Amino acid sequence: MPQDTAQPVAAVGDAPRPPDGTNPALLMELYRQMVLIRRFEEKCQEMYTKAKIGGFLHLYIGEEATGVGAVSALREGDHIFTHYRDHGHAIARGLDVNALMAELFGKVTGTGKGLGGSMHFADASKQFWGGYALVGCHLLLAVGTALGDTMQRKPGVTMVFFGDGATNGGEFYEALNFAQLWRLPVVFVCENNLYAMGTPLEVHSSITEIYRKAAAFDMRAERVDGNDVLVMREAALRAVEHARSGQGPVLLEAMTYRFRGHSAQDVQKYRSKDDVERRRSNDPIEVFRRQLLAWGVASTTDLRTLEHTIDEQVEAAVQFAEASDEPGVEWIRQSGVYAAAIAVDPPIHGE
Repeated sequence: MPQDTAQPVAAVGDAPRPPDGTNPALLMELYRQMVLIRRFEEKCQEMYTKAKIGGFLHLYIGEEATGVGAVSALREGDHIFTHYRDHGHAIARGLDVNALMAELFGKVTGTGKGLGGSMHFADASKQFWGGYALVGCHLLLAVGTALGDTMQRKPGVTMVFFGDGATNGGEFYEALNFAQLWRLPVVFVCENNLYAMGTPLEVHSSITEIYRKAAAFDMRAERVDGNDVLVMREAALRAVEHARSGQGPVLLEAMTYRFRGHSAQDVQKYRSKDDVERRRSNDPIEVFRRQLLAWGVASTTDLRTLEHTIDEQVEAAVQFAEASDEPGVEWIRQSGVYAAAIAVDPPIHGE
């Protein structure tokens, strides 16, 4: 039988001091990204209630440390695939917040020219290949990208994010099997926020320690505190190095928690307000903020100045989105499936 190579979970809230030699500028950048994600998401909720944003809206509030810590371990040429709760990963990867907000507003200046919306952020220049609405299917795309890099002898690593609910689908097992079989450079990051939509983990999965599922494929796996950005970063650095060195894929189970509902319309009857408030005492941003102050990395004034700058940046993104144009009808003939269909079967003159 394959040996279970998974590691036990790190103690939540038991974060060490930053490693010797850690650049204070890096710590501040991690904090900046986390706060930017939080402020962006809070503004999205506000704009959604004002009907400026339509469709579905899945907020990343509470999970910022997982995305920021994991993405910080990647190089510029590495790839990212993610699920429909994709705002945080996009911001951590450095996508322009103006373009992201414009995409949410359905404007032509958005990352998908206003045609993709919240669940489909993408930017090829950043190797950010998108958020995907179909649960688990993007794991196979990530494996295919890693296979392409391997066949072309490119040094890239592919990181793919998904939720705990996705680990019950066949795509998850197929992806892990072929990634391990071919020793592909994939880092699978399961954001275990304890709920698949409104279904508790213990109800939808016979194994509640998701990292153990990798044992079926003799794959390296680790469960980490996804609410601690430095713990998450260190785990991701280990996983990325393992994958890049040709030793095969890694599954990281990041234990986290979303403070908002599954989507903006979720009334959250499946969990109590007391449980949410109790979890908020371990808010990843507030915990990291206190650490930066205790370590002398920044003063209260430094952090307030940074937070004010971020607030202005998010407000500017809203103004940019408001001022941008909506897509015209020309996109029907110029892009995607519609253009291909017209080319194959052009309309008869006069129709």
